[in-house]
Amino acid sequence: MTPKPTLEDRITGSLVGAAVGDALGGAVEGYTPDQIAERHGGRVTGIVGPWNGDDWRTARPIAPYHKGDGHVTDDTLMTHALIRVYDTVRDHLDAYAVADHLVPDLISTPRWIPELETEALPLQRIFLAEKWLVTRLHYGHVDPREAGTGNVVNCGAAMYMAPVGLVNAANPAAAYTEALEVTAPHQSSYGREAAGVFAAAVAAACLPGATPATVVDTAIALAKDGTRSAIEAVAEVASHHTDFESALRPLREAVTPFDTVGPDYRSPSLGARRPSRLHAIEELPIALGMLLVGEGDYRRTVLGAVNYGRDCDSIATMAGAIAGALHGEAAVPADWAKQVAEASRLDLHAPAAVLADVTHEIFMRDTARRRAHERVFVALSPAPGVLR
Repeated sequence: MTPKPTLEDRITGSLVGAAVGDALGGAVEGYTPDQIAERHGGRVTGIVGPWNGDDWRTARPIAPYHKGDGHVTDDTLMTHALIRVYDTVRDHLDAYAVADHLVPDLISTPRWIPELETEALPLQRIFLAEKWLVTRLHYGHVDPREAGTGNVVNCGAAMYMAPVGLVNAANPAAAYTEALEVTAPHQSSYGREAAGVFAAAVAAACLPGATPATVVDTAIALAKDGTRSAIEAVAEVASHHTDFESALRPLREAVTPFDTVGPDYRSPSLGARRPSRLHAIEELPIALGMLLVGEGDYRRTVLGAVNYGRDCDSIATMAGAIAGALHGEAAVPADWAKQVAEASRLDLHAPAAVLADVTHEIFMRDTARRRAHERVFVALSPAPGVLR
């Protein structure tokens, strides 16, 4: 029998799995499944080169980013930045930790940016929805707990929440709550809700005996409003498929009523990305749907996410993080991980080792705090049957 993955193994599998999914999806981000198949002569089955080949520096609409060839995108850059915040704080995070530590990290320390093939401030690569953090917190001095209000509502707040789920491994409700707090400076509405649910899904995947179905059930139980409805709709459709090829169109049709972007991903509708209790980001429900279609197998799950197109780097990031947490690092194809690490010039294991160490430290802090509360509670109410 295959040994059950340890916590450290699940953390490594989740973070490496997220980065690999990000790199695979980045090469075909923004296109439809039909366009992807036409460009690559069939479905993408591994790491591929830039959509426009050697013209990536100038070709629109994504210049000057070298997407493809195993380069991670801002999803992974933001994930690693959040891990650095955990490494500094060594405890659960809140909105003020984002203001005090994440924002300075984005604007003060040059780092290797794979898509730019140079060292630069992370601020120079992250998307407008993430630049909002710097604008509102560093320049606007807005209350961190309220700063996310007014930002575009997209997957930006959710895409880097895997570390929150891992710090709260096997405690999905706590992961959900912490992610909502961490993303308060970033977004509101269903973008922030998706962040909480994604973190909860990663935490649920760490439970012994977890399956794709139990992960999705946990997500549905915690999700609110349109996010919950979107996951339910996608999950119901996904339950009828075990091959992503047949699922591509049905999953898109299932999420369409909840998606504000519209049919043309690069030309969002006038109602796109505005707060709503009725809508949801597309990425999280589809990631969970592909997890079900792929039956938790990392390769099948991530390739389904990649070939779905649209915002498929973020979809594959989320799907890869959950599948990696379910099964550990061995589930992530080693050749993919090696190529992504080398091409991106990143040590994909170092952040995982840091987060595993911090996670154990936080657990010990939580245990001490809980026991202290128990002692005080018993002193306040020494009733029969209360633990002493």
